[in-house]
Amino acid sequence: MTAPEPTGARVRLRPEIAALPPYRQGRPAPADGYKLSSNENPFAPLPSVARVVAEAANEINRYPDATALALRERLAERFGVTADEVLVGAGSVALLAQFILAAASPGDEVVYSWRSFEAYPGLVTVAGATSVTVPNRADHGHDLDAMAAAITDRTRVIIVCSPNNPTGVVVTAAEFEAFMARVPADRLVLLDEAYIEFVQGAGADLAVDGRTLIGRYPNLVVLRTFSKAYGLAGLRVGYAIGPVELLDAARATAIPLGVTAAAASAAIASLEPAAESELLERVAAIAERRDRVHAALAEQGWPVPRAHSNFVWLPAGEATTEVAERLFDAGLVTRPFAGDGIRISVGEEESVQILLTILSELVPGSQETGSR
Repeated sequence: MTAPEPTGARVRLRPEIAALPPYRQGRPAPADGYKLSSNENPFAPLPSVARVVAEAANEINRYPDATALALRERLAERFGVTADEVLVGAGSVALLAQFILAAASPGDEVVYSWRSFEAYPGLVTVAGATSVTVPNRADHGHDLDAMAAAITDRTRVIIVCSPNNPTGVVVTAAEFEAFMARVPADRLVLLDEAYIEFVQGAGADLAVDGRTLIGRYPNLVVLRTFSKAYGLAGLRVGYAIGPVELLDAARATAIPLGVTAAAASAAIASLEPAAESELLERVAAIAERRDRVHAALAEQGWPVPRAHSNFVWLPAGEATTEVAERLFDAGLVTRPFAGDGIRISVGEEESVQILLTILSELVPGSQETGSR
């Protein structure tokens, strides 16, 4: 049987998917530069964690445990829930995708703040649903009153990101509880806490913390990750905690065997008391470095919001591309959002002075940027 002759016709794809730009990572840093674009932990892996990853390599001919049971049990003990109330996935973004697929379909709506995590629009589109974006407040935080007002009969999912990526602003516990009181109980709320471990310093005690909400709301799922604070970005492992029926729905949408044995083993090793203590010391060092950068930028005259993550948000507006290029020329790769601002990850200590020196020359209203 011969293949049909080419007709020039194009394969029929969903038009919204064909029009959807794929996720793109930032540019790689030059050999003598610093990558401050991906919110990665700048510290090298702990030897104890690297060791279990190396040991896992001896069994890559075998499939991993599809449910990551050992890791779920460890997390369940930590959060005071059952293992069935914990779902492990290939990073918290994969879990977000699973929950959106489980709850939203064509004709449905997903509400979230904007600007927020850049993956949200694509995840909603892939599910066939419609994004309803609610502008951030002037302080770059979530406007939860406006988000509650945006909920309609078509709303199926609401995403709250705290600290917000890319602006770093937290939702307070009081704001979140008032918000949940307005959300219908049959709408899924996803609390995205990918950066929760970095909530330190002034105002941290006011921030929402998903640990205090577990079991209180039948429509709430808390999502966290090992990528940032625990330095496992390259292994892709995150987790969700919530009611069993919601997690089971997300389990049904998952691609099987998405979490590798190396990732699950590394996460468990990271939770060992000695390892976690060292990792949290690193988190504290990053938070202190972040606060120094934030204070210096504010002193320079940049209108930076208070950051509670492992990055700072630089509201550069129309000068965003220009500022990002100047930083790149100095060896600093950052994450620009054209016309809006730049997310700058807190990286190696050696990058700090370079960053502050360049940005001191580009403060809004200065001779170099004021007329552009």
